[in-house]
Amino acid sequence: MRNKKVIFGAVIAVLLILAFFIGGDRDVTPLQSEEASTTTRLSDSGADNNKEKEESDFEEETEKSDSAAQTSDEKEVKPAEEGEAKQAAEQDSVAQEGKQTQTAERAPPEQATPASPPAAPVEKKVDHAPAQQKAEKAKIIAQDQANKDKKDKYLTDPVPAGKPKPVEPQDVIVDKKKPLTATLSVTSKTILNNMHLFNKNKLEVLPADGVIYAPRKVTFYEGESVFDVLLREMRSNKIHMEFTMTPVYNSHYIEGINNIYEFDCGELSGWMYKVNGWFPNYGASRYYLKDGDVIDWVYTCDLGRDIGGAAGVIGGQ
Repeated sequence: MRNKKVIFGAVIAVLLILAFFIGGDRDVTPLQSEEASTTTRLSDSGADNNKEKEESDFEEETEKSDSAAQTSDEKEVKPAEEGEAKQAAEQDSVAQEGKQTQTAERAPPEQATPASPPAAPVEKKVDHAPAQQKAEKAKIIAQDQANKDKKDKYLTDPVPAGKPKPVEPQDVIVDKKKPLTATLSVTSKTILNNMHLFNKNKLEVLPADGVIYAPRKVTFYEGESVFDVLLREMRSNKIHMEFTMTPVYNSHYIEGINNIYEFDCGELSGWMYKVNGWFPNYGASRYYLKDGDVIDWVYTCDLGRDIGGAAGVIGGQ
């Protein structure tokens, strides 16, 4: 029994040795799982390589396509923008036309202006005063020429009896140690009654009541004339005054006071003076004052007739 086991064991060992030598030249086939694993690893490696290549190619193609698409988009955007701008301009034009149409529809229809009736002819009023004044002035000048032989060397008519005679300025000495008083006034009231003759450009200098210098007492000195007192008071009160020396009359001629001049109220207008109610027929520089005299400088529009004076003696000369 024991021998059989030994023999059986020996036979098996011999068979195994034979099998080893007989089957050692054959290819080894791995297990299905191992083959699958190996194949998977190889395929994964190849797949990775292929995937990387495909991804690289895809990226290149994508960049090319993106660049081409961008270029195409840029080309398409410009026409689109131009089209949109053109379309917006057309819409604005249409809207503007619509607004103008609505405005025209809303505007009220123009009404025809009725023809005005022909104006009635206006009768032009002729003022004969200037012509009459010129004629009167010429008449007075003619009378003066006729009475020339009766005048003194300064062309002064004879002084009425009882009235002060003229005194020549060069023959008088003023004594300032002897102050005296007089009353002085300057008015242009007659202009208010003759506004149709007055210079319209001088309305702003004409006082509403015609009073330029209201009556007041003034101081003068022995030997002074009517002209001396007027000049001092106008300067002291800042009232305009313009005058000129006329040697032929040996007296100062008053051209204007308070910017109201001779001829501003017609051909026969100007400044005249009176002392104690009398209009002297000689210049103000030749009338020498006495204490208490009343001096009035008055504007005339008619050679003194409108203010109670005789014709002539304009300008206080």
